[in-house]
Amino acid sequence: MKKGIIIQGSSRSNGDTNTVVSYLKEITGFDLVDLNQREIHYFDYEFKNEDDFEVIFKNIVHNYQTIVLATPVYWYTMSGIMKVFLDRISDYLYKEKDFGRMLRGKEMAMMSCSNDDDRVEEFHLPFSRSAAYLGMDYLGDIHTPVVDNELSLEAKERINAFALKIKK
Repeated sequence: MKKGIIIQGSSRSNGDTNTVVSYLKEITGFDLVDLNQREIHYFDYEFKNEDDFEVIFKNIVHNYQTIVLATPVYWYTMSGIMKVFLDRISDYLYKEKDFGRMLRGKEMAMMSCSNDDDRVEEFHLPFSRSAAYLGMDYLGDIHTPVVDNELSLEAKERINAFALKIKK
């Protein structure tokens, strides 16, 4: 089994995204990083950020094959904290390129959630295109609605199928 990590990018550590992430974590055994519990600053062309990103990123490239990015749908797109996380990968495309290149051949997948099953069709594009740009294999994505802090049987079945796909 491949070693994987889930990067949770939500403004609420115990919100709907965590409901989805917790279920995926339980069935995959993947590790979890909650970006809301970390300090990550916006991308800076002068590379003067002193925050948690470097430790998180280097841990990911050294220890994991599969990276699952999990975000709620905010205004038809990913959360701000997830966008900042993706932007910060640029640190390793300019600065320490050897670490950025370590993403090549790794796998990326994406989970999104909202209170409805209505994610826009193009939602996955920033993730799938980022994976391609970074030389990563994009394993796909899933959207699951969370209603009243609960996953329906159908949502669990979707996550189960997704878990099989990303653990192969």
